Amino acid sequence: MSQYADLRPSARTAALLASDDHVDPDAFKSLVAAELERARERSFGLTTDVLDEADLVAQHSRLMSPLVWDLAHVGNYEELWLLRAAAGIDPMRPEIDSLYDAFEHPRSERPTLPLLSPGEARGYIDLVRRKVLDSLESIRLSPDKPLLGAGFVYRMVIQHEHQHDETMLATHQLRRGEPVFPPTDQAPAPHDHRVLAPEVLVEAGEFVMGTSTDRWALDNERPAHTVSLPAFWIDTTPVSNAAYRAFVDAGGYDDERLWDPAGWQWRCASGKRAPAYWVRDGETWLRRRFGRLEPLVDDEAVQHVCWYEADAYARWAGRRLPTEAEWEKAASWDPVRGVKRRFPWGDEPGGPGHANLGQTRFHPTPVGSFPDGASPVGARQMLGDVWEWTSTAFTGHPGFCVFPYREYSEVFFGNDYKVLRGGSWASDPVTARTTFRNWDYPIRRQIFAGFRCARDA
Repeated sequence: MSQYADLRPSARTAALLASDDHVDPDAFKSLVAAELERARERSFGLTTDVLDEADLVAQHSRLMSPLVWDLAHVGNYEELWLLRAAAGIDPMRPEIDSLYDAFEHPRSERPTLPLLSPGEARGYIDLVRRKVLDSLESIRLSPDKPLLGAGFVYRMVIQHEHQHDETMLATHQLRRGEPVFPPTDQAPAPHDHRVLAPEVLVEAGEFVMGTSTDRWALDNERPAHTVSLPAFWIDTTPVSNAAYRAFVDAGGYDDERLWDPAGWQWRCASGKRAPAYWVRDGETWLRRRFGRLEPLVDDEAVQHVCWYEADAYARWAGRRLPTEAEWEKAASWDPVRGVKRRFPWGDEPGGPGHANLGQTRFHPTPVGSFPDGASPVGARQMLGDVWEWTSTAFTGHPGFCVFPYREYSEVFFGNDYKVLRGGSWASDPVTARTTFRNWDYPIRRQIFAGFRCARDA
């Protein structure tokens, strides 16, 4: 894989995969095969194509799995759902199922397991893929079978591999060693260089949250339901490195009044004084990015901050984090037409001028970029660049139903996890939409997360 390869789906592919039941089944299967291959090209480009065996089997952080575990896991998941569940094919390697069950072994234990070697893992997932592509010929996308109706199970597996690819990128950021990714962009992000208002107003009223119709939507995005919100203001752009540095320089990490009690306990126990990967050099700040130490870029969206840090900054700024519902309304609701958008810019999949997605860059872009990707109220970069923390704990929408397994969403419901929205530069476009929900512990910083602030109107 070229280091600068464009890994995004083609516009035709994205549009057809997102469309309704009128798509010809053979054309859909052909495009599913292409999307499966695109995800696999990305996975190999993060593992066996760029790293030697020692780096692949090493655990670069106790927070993360060895990369070779992720590689075999995406193949095992594909076997479970596309061969066994969808095609009714007998298990290929049932003895390895427990090794690659994310719930049976926490990440800290995985290096001690008898994992497949990089060569064995690649051979296994290659064989799984060949069988999947063969099975596509005879699969009927029958609407009376929930897994196969509208090709749901294939969409789920494609998204799963891309989600693990983003996780593998987080592992690469934690890895110490020679850089394997490009140092700079091929082209700058589109920017109209207007002086933007710092915040946009979202008027009071009802909007539709979630979805009951999106073919790619996973169970926690469903069903669509009406939510009424009072008016609020939300930042036009994500918080920048420069803005966050002002909080650091003002002593924000030393002022207990700004911190959630659990966050202050985390701050004191961890000794953190800045976002992950920031390095102070005298009076200036540097950052470590995929093996390179480089100047901190002031106008990029800040990333690698945990929920507690985002919450403390918002208090320091006299604001707060948006609720999940506020975030989704600001990103998707067209107040003039009274309709919801699948993307901030509309219902059709965007391109490179709409959002920083798909690993085409290896960092966030300057805040205010992508004017063509603005939401109906004028908020920018609500998809891509950085995941955005919200103030909301992760739970199901009203009327939530598990599908197709509890361990994707339901087992995480509760106050332990906070919701993140919007995707990052490392997220693939097939997972980026205004209803997609991510979640993590409020102490997590290795993910590509930032935030924007809100306040009551």
